[in-house]
Amino acid sequence: MHAKPHIGAPGALRRLALAACGLLLAAPALARPLDAVVASGSVRVALYGDNAPFSSEEAGRPRGIDVDLAKAIAEKLGVSLDLRIVDAGENVDGDFRLNLWKGDLAGSSLADLMLNVPHDRDLALRNEQIFLTNPYFDQHLAFAYRKGKLEGVDTLADLEGQPVALEGASASDLMLLTAEGGRYRQGLRHFRAFDEAAKAYLAGEATILAGTRAHIEAALKAAGASPEENPVVEIAVPGLVKTRWEIGGAVRTDSRDLAYAVGDAIAALIAEGRLAAICAAYGVGFTPPKGY
Repeated sequence: MHAKPHIGAPGALRRLALAACGLLLAAPALARPLDAVVASGSVRVALYGDNAPFSSEEAGRPRGIDVDLAKAIAEKLGVSLDLRIVDAGENVDGDFRLNLWKGDLAGSSLADLMLNVPHDRDLALRNEQIFLTNPYFDQHLAFAYRKGKLEGVDTLADLEGQPVALEGASASDLMLLTAEGGRYRQGLRHFRAFDEAAKAYLAGEATILAGTRAHIEAALKAAGASPEENPVVEIAVPGLVKTRWEIGGAVRTDSRDLAYAVGDAIAALIAEGRLAAICAAYGVGFTPPKGY
């Protein structure tokens, strides 16, 4: 028989103490309800990196629609902004787990709020640990085209025989790959990121650019491209791929009062015209989500 360790031995106590310290160090600072956020004087907001025009880093500084929105929300809450730029994972569910309710192995503090989250009922139902805020942006799939090369893009049939630049594995890609039995696959020019697709379109390598309206409008403004010569249009496309959806924020489910306060802040920013002005600064048109 093995002798049981004597719990009172100095070595055992030291090991227990170190283990306890390790547990404490690994435990992340929890996402907080409204009272705790206000008492701390700052709100921790997680934004995706490499997600222009909503959030990205340029010369080490964050910029974008969501960055400016997070600052405005913090102002409405009467606190400072503690901004965290995070990487997108394989899916939104994993991003919730890592940033809002479970954390990472290093025990990094959790965010109180995440922005740029799809406002989706199924997403909310399968993530009991989170609660969605009111949406703040209406996202649409769209196309830009060279007016000198095409008379117009009114239906999908106008895409046939035309090179279409787009990000691979994106919603636009899936929509066009599956539309009408794959009729438009041959013209698709895939790129690793939307920015690369936009550069190819602007360089004249494609007559059509596919993506979200926000991404297209921001890319055209950043390049100084004429909106009159590069009209942005939307086409009704039946199928399983959503061509429009709303984006909002998310908090831990036990921080619902924070979500309500954020929703009130967003409603005020929309009513004041500040959110539309924020979007316009990046060349993006603003359409209020349903309910505003």
